[in-house]
Amino acid sequence: MASTAAGKQRIPKVAKVKNKAPADVQITAEQLLREAKERELELLPPPPKQKITNAEELNDYKLRKRKAFEDNIRKNRTIISNWIKYAQWEESQKEVQRARSIYERALDVDHRNITLWLKYAEMEMKNRQVNHARNIWDRAITILPRVNQFWYKYTYMEEMLGNVAGCRQAFERWMEWEPDEQAWHSYINFELRYKEVDKARTIYERFVMVHPEVKNWIKYARFEEKHGYIAHSRKVYERAAEFYGEDHVNENLFVAFAKFEEMQKEFERVRVIYKYALDKIPKNQAQELFKNYTMFEKKFGDRRGIEDVIINKRRFQYEEEVKANPLNYDAWFDYLRLVESDGDPDTVRDVYERAIANIPPIQEKRHWRRYIYLWINYALYEELEVKFTFAKIWLLFAQFEIRQKNLQAARKIMGTAIGKCPKNKLLKGYIELELQLREFDRCRKLYEKYLEFSPENCTTWIKFAELETILGDVERSRAIFELAIGQPRLDMPEVLWKSYIDFEIEQEEFENTRNLYKRLLQRTQHVKVWISYAKFELSVDGPDRLAKCRQIFEEANKSMRNCEEKEERLMLLESWRDFEKEFGSDSSRERVSKLLPEKVKKRRKLTAEDGSDAGWEEYYDYIFPEDAANQPNLKLLAMAKMWKRQQINTDEPQEKGRSVEEAPSVEAEETGLAEKQAEEEPARNMTESEQEKTYDDRDDEDSSSSSSSDSDEDEEAKKKQSKSPQEDKD
Repeated sequence: MASTAAGKQRIPKVAKVKNKAPADVQITAEQLLREAKERELELLPPPPKQKITNAEELNDYKLRKRKAFEDNIRKNRTIISNWIKYAQWEESQKEVQRARSIYERALDVDHRNITLWLKYAEMEMKNRQVNHARNIWDRAITILPRVNQFWYKYTYMEEMLGNVAGCRQAFERWMEWEPDEQAWHSYINFELRYKEVDKARTIYERFVMVHPEVKNWIKYARFEEKHGYIAHSRKVYERAAEFYGEDHVNENLFVAFAKFEEMQKEFERVRVIYKYALDKIPKNQAQELFKNYTMFEKKFGDRRGIEDVIINKRRFQYEEEVKANPLNYDAWFDYLRLVESDGDPDTVRDVYERAIANIPPIQEKRHWRRYIYLWINYALYEELEVKFTFAKIWLLFAQFEIRQKNLQAARKIMGTAIGKCPKNKLLKGYIELELQLREFDRCRKLYEKYLEFSPENCTTWIKFAELETILGDVERSRAIFELAIGQPRLDMPEVLWKSYIDFEIEQEEFENTRNLYKRLLQRTQHVKVWISYAKFELSVDGPDRLAKCRQIFEEANKSMRNCEEKEERLMLLESWRDFEKEFGSDSSRERVSKLLPEKVKKRRKLTAEDGSDAGWEEYYDYIFPEDAANQPNLKLLAMAKMWKRQQINTDEPQEKGRSVEEAPSVEAEETGLAEKQAEEEPARNMTESEQEKTYDDRDDEDSSSSSSSDSDEDEEAKKKQSKSPQEDKD
């Protein structure tokens, strides 16, 4: 050993394998590992368990563990897993305050670590420290507001605690950061769990503005449809279509809109939606739209509808062709033949205008040969199909001569046009031309010609009078208005009268205005004329303007008592009531309020076209106090009931001596029958409570009026009281 230590260390000899031939049984590496696992050769024995028997040993154990954790943290403070293990161990020892301190120290090291915040809050929730947990979540969402996991757990905790208001407040704070779509859906579902549909609708309104995707608008509309708000759902679809406009049209939106209307059985709306979308969306982006439109027409349309789908499809093809090459006149001809077969003149004109706008770029006949036929076909279509002259061509021809500074030729052209085919458009264009040239005498003559051609056109009369007013000839303007209102036939007489009245008001001729109102009221008793008249008197400054306005309302109320349209009479009284509220006294307000009608429900019998009974219909009617006081049936009813009460008071001693069989006398039967008929006539279709209320009120009014004015009827009633039952029977 000494010699070995003194010299080189001896290397042990390696055993030499004498037989290098392969063994009979081969063993693989996989087999070796499997056998090692089965025999548990690599497992280390577990450390011995330490049993702690007293507090001193426990404190010693805690001290060793804490020292080990602190050493690990001291070696590398940035390893957050060491902090978490340390805090979890303290939590397992029921040392929550120490664990909280460790988490706080760890947050000082790395306050942006998501796992650290989550473990910290979960520890507080496990130990039922709700306020501490709230504080941690609040700090977490303040420091890291873009971490959705914090918000989800925070709101979930508040909802589980039953703090709905706190949960809603947390959601509102979250929505201020405009998070992703799933966060908004979580907020909406939260409100729906508590049946807060209106609040969910408000959230959807904000959601579609923050995330304006088509799918979100569709979800909003389906939400309204699911909860039964069909009108709101339709409004959402319409707002979405308006929001995206014509530049960003999406077929998915219109497909969903059309399917919604199809479920509501609004088939005409569905067609309009599909046609609008097909007009706005390029063909290569509308394949799904075409497919759904075709399926819809096959299910609910007729032969014409299916043909329209095919025509629209071909129209899209032609649109693509003419967009690719606007100078392809053959494509324009095919397109025009297609739209002419459809028969819509406005569409045909639009396509013709677009076609003739593509002028050949080279001045060679071979390029213009096909183009000229567009104009020829356009003219033939207007003349043969639409069958009217070319007012636009005459006007363009005259404007061309004016650009050439040939005014006489332009006037000659317009005169020839008016002589051959007098039309509103030609006459208006000629008048505008002379107005631009400040030839007012010519304008007068043209207006006279215009009115000879079309004397019922109120707009022309008004324009003529306005021209004279601008020129300062007020008397001439007034004379034109007088001629206008004297015409036997007018297309818009109400507009003409209003213009005449406004003209007199502008001239401050208030007496003329009053006369105009009186003349108009001789022709029509429309409620709006009366109200306008009253407002006019109110607008004229004067000491007696309120009295005049009130007098007009009085006259209007008297004249409309026989009016069948009770709603118009009610409109007048309401306008009168508003006037008295603003300018009247307490007595006048009370007087007008007594004139307001009572709204009652009635029933009337319906009859079918073949004369059979179609049942009963309920409707609302208005009973005006003035009308009720003037009805003789109601007066007779009030007198009959008064006589009945007096008769009962008189006959009480006689009734005591009679037997039970003799009690119902003939007179009582007749009186009851008459009373029943009188009561059933005005109140046949009213409910029992309404009848009692109506007739009691009328009895009070009629009894008071009859006591003061009908003295003869009172004397006759007294005579009836003195008669015996036998005399009445005779």
